[in-house]
Parts: sequence; structure tokens; C-alpha cells
Amino acid sequence: MKKTITGYRRKEIIWSLIFVTPPVLGFLIFGLAPLLTSFGLSFMSWDMLTPSEVVGFDNFNYMFNDEKFYKSLYNTVFLLLGIPLGMIVSMILAIMMNRKLAGISIFRTIYYIPVISPIIAVSLLWQWMLNYDYGLVNEFIWKVFGTQGPNWLGDPNWVKPSFIIMGLWGGVGGTMVLYLAGLQGISSTYYEAAEVDGASRWHQFRHITLPLLSPIHFYVVVMGIIGTFQSFSQMYILAADGGPEYSGATIVYYIFQEAFKYFNMGYASSVAWVLGILIFIITLVQFRLSKRWVYQD
Repeated sequence: MKKTITGYRRKEIIWSLIFVTPPVLGFLIFGLAPLLTSFGLSFMSWDMLTPSEVVGFDNFNYMFNDEKFYKSLYNTVFLLLGIPLGMIVSMILAIMMNRKLAGISIFRTIYYIPVISPIIAVSLLWQWMLNYDYGLVNEFIWKVFGTQGPNWLGDPNWVKPSFIIMGLWGGVGGTMVLYLAGLQGISSTYYEAAEVDGASRWHQFRHITLPLLSPIHFYVVVMGIIGTFQSFSQMYILAADGGPEYSGATIVYYIFQEAFKYFNMGYASSVAWVLGILIFIITLVQFRLSKRWVYQD
């Protein structure tokens, strides 16, 4: 009996190792190895054609004196304004969709479709819609307000708002689903007790709905900031070569240009590490501050 149990246990361990080995190897080959390689390259000069040369901290010194680096970082931070706007719009949609009406599931699906749409195809669609001369957006502005709309993708002052508008259209559906799930998870007893105490709809929303949705607020903010700092595809399609006056380049687009246009792989690696450390610090601060405002039921 003892040998049978030992043999069965050995077989169980072998099969568990077989199933665990592929993801572990995938992480080591495609995760850890590139991470360590990029860290080493950040202290080197390498154009992928000639042998690499150790330059120490020269890449970092150049980075902190490069105007394009600060410009792309500013552009990325500016796009963070889309996070609170998206949260407000998503919450309003979630409240509207949290009703037992005939066909409400169809509307929920319609609002979610942009989330699963290919980002490149969507970017090309918005490039046509935001065209200054014949785009649908400016055509709508002309017919409704009788004035010519802005040059969305050609004016440095309007490029980033264009990205925010596009991000709202493509992202509110996913956030709406999260808020909708949160709303449906709130017990009706809270609202019934509040009504007995004479609380208005606004007070119910402020003191019941918002606090109980705070874990979703926290998740949306954390993932939104990480996603914004990693944004690239829209800028690559809509803002050729960084846009006018480099107003459409994000930090990841800046890394892409340095790595695959100018072949400064060492310098691009140093910028990528600075970006990674910046995201880590911001996320860590958010988790520390979450203890003060995230409600844990």
C-alpha cells in the first residue's frame, strides 16, 4: 500500500512539472532574459550591426538632456487626463445600463464592441474621421455650429485631445462593464436603509455607491495609468513621426523611434528602464495611498 501511494505521488509530481515547465520556460526566455539583456544594454552603445561598446551612464546623461524625452513624457502625462473623464462617462453609462429594460443587453454589447475592435483598424478609421478637410467630425461641427472644426491631427494643440477623445470612445465600454458588475453587486438593503433615513438620491450615490465602488475605481486608475504610459499604436498611426512639433509622441513611441528608426538600442533600453521604474514607483504609491480611500467590505 505504501509503495502504491509513493508511486502515485511520484507520478503526480512528474505531471505537475510537465504542465508547469512550459510557462516557466516561456517566462525565462521571453521575460527574464530580455529584461536582463535590456538592463545590460542600457549601459552600452549598440546599433545592432557593429559590436556593442560600454558607455557607462552616458545614455542616461543624454536622456535627461534631450528635449524630445521631456516632450514625449509631457505628452504621456497629458493623456492621463483621459482617465478621470473615462471613469465619469463609464459610470454614467453603467448607471443607465443597470436597469431591467427590454433589449438592454443589446445596448451593453454595442458599447462594448469598441473594446474588442482591432486597434490599428480603429486608428485608421479615426484618422479618416478627424481629417481636417473631409472628416466626419468637422463635417458635423460645420453643420451644427456653422464653423470649421480644428485641425485635429495637424495642430499641436489638438493632437493630444484627439487621442483622448479616441481613447474615451474605445475604452469606456470596458470600464462600463466593470462598474456595471460593481453596481449589481451592491446589496439593495443599503439603499432601502438610506431611504428610510430620508437620504436623497445624491446622498445615496455619494455615501453608498461611490465608496462601495472604490475597489473598481482603484483598479481602473492603476491599469489606466499603466496603459497610458504604454500607449503606442494610436500614435504610430495618427501622428506620423511624432506629430507636429512632436506633440503626438508618447514615451513608448520615443523608445520605438530610438530603437528601430535610429538603431540606438542601448539608449532605447535606458529609456525603457526609466519608464519601467517610473511606472513601478507610481503604482507603489497608489497601493500605499489606497489604504486611505479604498473601501474593503
